[in-house]
Amino acid sequence: MGPSLNVVSVVMLILITFIGLVIVKYSQNYLQGEPRRYRYYAALTGVLLSVAVTVTADHLLVFLAGWVAISFSLHALLRFYPDRPRAALAAHKKFLFARLAELFLLAAFLLLHHEHGTWQISAIAQHYLDNDASTAGQWAAVLIAMAALIKCAQLPFHGWLMQVVEAPTPVSALLHAGVVNMGGYLLIVFGPLLLQSTSAQALVIAVAGASVVLAALSMATRISVKVRLAWSTCAQMGFMLIECAMGLFELALLHLVAHSCYKAFAFLNSGSAVQAYRLTQMSPAAAVRAWVWFPALLVGAGLAGAGALASGGQGPAGPWVLLGLALAVLVAQRSSVAVKGGMLYATFVAALIAALYVGQKVLFGHWVHGVPVAVGLWADIALIALTALLFAGHLLLVHGPDTPLGRNFQRWLFAGLYLDEWATRITLRVWPVQLPVPSRSRGTHFARVEGVTP
Repeated sequence: MGPSLNVVSVVMLILITFIGLVIVKYSQNYLQGEPRRYRYYAALTGVLLSVAVTVTADHLLVFLAGWVAISFSLHALLRFYPDRPRAALAAHKKFLFARLAELFLLAAFLLLHHEHGTWQISAIAQHYLDNDASTAGQWAAVLIAMAALIKCAQLPFHGWLMQVVEAPTPVSALLHAGVVNMGGYLLIVFGPLLLQSTSAQALVIAVAGASVVLAALSMATRISVKVRLAWSTCAQMGFMLIECAMGLFELALLHLVAHSCYKAFAFLNSGSAVQAYRLTQMSPAAAVRAWVWFPALLVGAGLAGAGALASGGQGPAGPWVLLGLALAVLVAQRSSVAVKGGMLYATFVAALIAALYVGQKVLFGHWVHGVPVAVGLWADIALIALTALLFAGHLLLVHGPDTPLGRNFQRWLFAGLYLDEWATRITLRVWPVQLPVPSRSRGTHFARVEGVTP
């Protein structure tokens, strides 16, 4: 049996209910006195119900209907403040990208129905556990992969995710904690099909890998808390999609749940950013010293190796290399803080994180099971190369920010390689939109935007 649709659906429903209750409670105080708050609650209810329908659907058309309803309900929330030009532009781009993803998904579902003569998702997934995918199935896998990449705001469809921070804070929490994760859920559900298509796997790893590197490094150049969190979401979604493409669905589900809970907390707690900034200014962190990296890398490698052995020592090595370097960065940063026993304490924290990671991986492996890890050596090498590139970029930002290369690197990262400007111009040429322009007089007038970013 493939990924258990029932178990995954139950996990997703529990997550949706928990996040939804938290956001509704938070919104009661956040929107107190807001004249349009009833429209907000109607749209919020629509998003939550649509997500619930999607994650429990075992029918292709019901799944697609819920997927579309999520987007339309979210659009109303993104336009909650209609007089904000950046919010309107972000909602417009999101609207068009969502329609493109839905067309890909519709085409994939029609191909699958024509191939198998059924609309039942579980039956289709079960078929690909025992049989190879035909040409139609291969095309369906690629189309599903493209829909997931767009839904998760991967390059070059990522810019709107950074600009929707203009929407109310609870909307940002809902988007980053729930809606944007649906691309990962899509790949988990259709995992047996995805692993039958090398083209789909390569597409996801290439696009999501590029998104991870750009987003993770760009996040370090930003000051705004919400924008940093948005770049972080783009990177985390890329990691989750790569895990799906490599057949590590238990890690993808764990990533989805953990990311949702963290991002909901981070956005709803973003109001304390000013206080945190003042504390940072009063007690600035020490710079990472170069000599710390050697023991930090040894600690990271040791903990990752122990985790790999404890979990059976099977599967690709790339995720363990990534874990080892992540733990090394943590140890290096914590060891540079001027406190007694810094290295020892940092090693203890890293060991605790590694133990929790392995334990949760094993637990989620019991919930999402049955799909053999069918990843080639090329995918493992690609993930290791991605990890090395990310680590090299981090070292340049930490140890060479004032060098000519470091300054140019930061400038390009801050601009996101100008990919969003390119995507925005194309979007507005394809479908121009009237954006609100706040005026000094009462009210708002509108200006037509033809192919230029305001």
